Amino acid sequence: MNKFFISLIIGVVLVTAGCANNGSNSYRADKDPQVDVVAELKQARKPLLDHLISPLEKDQPLIAASFANIDNLSESSTFGRMASEIISAGLTERGYQVIEVKMRDSLFIKQGAGEFMLSRQVKSISKAHNAQAVILGTYAVGGKNLYVNVRIVRSTDNIVLGSHDFKLPINDDIKHMLGRSAR
Repeated sequence: MNKFFISLIIGVVLVTAGCANNGSNSYRADKDPQVDVVAELKQARKPLLDHLISPLEKDQPLIAASFANIDNLSESSTFGRMASEIISAGLTERGYQVIEVKMRDSLFIKQGAGEFMLSRQVKSISKAHNAQAVILGTYAVGGKNLYVNVRIVRSTDNIVLGSHDFKLPINDDIKHMLGRSAR
């Protein structure tokens, strides 16, 4: 009976320790969720290009703009600039010509905010570079998630040719890229 009692106590301790460990790992994952932002943005390129309502010509250039904060379209962030770069890189990898607008004088660049394509400027800038379309994006900061929309807009008539939405869990990295303090 002595061996039975000791075995019972050891079993209860092991089960209790296993439950306590499982709970702490779950809480830690919720506190700072892991997300590979680059991989998520790369994954967003495929549905964007695969569901275009009108095909893009590879011999006509595209212009990419920094993704803007949906609550203030004249504001971007490190995240917005990086998102634009990664989406643009994917188009280049597929053989499309993407114009680097940060190097052009014809596009208004706000210090620390990136490039923005205001609707009245889209036609004139696209015409100056003979661009068939513009790659645009917006993001919205939620409580636990960052909601992102990327779209390709035809420059001649502002028709959206393709669009894709996705969300990213907000962790300390994303907070930092948005210019918000970490936890």
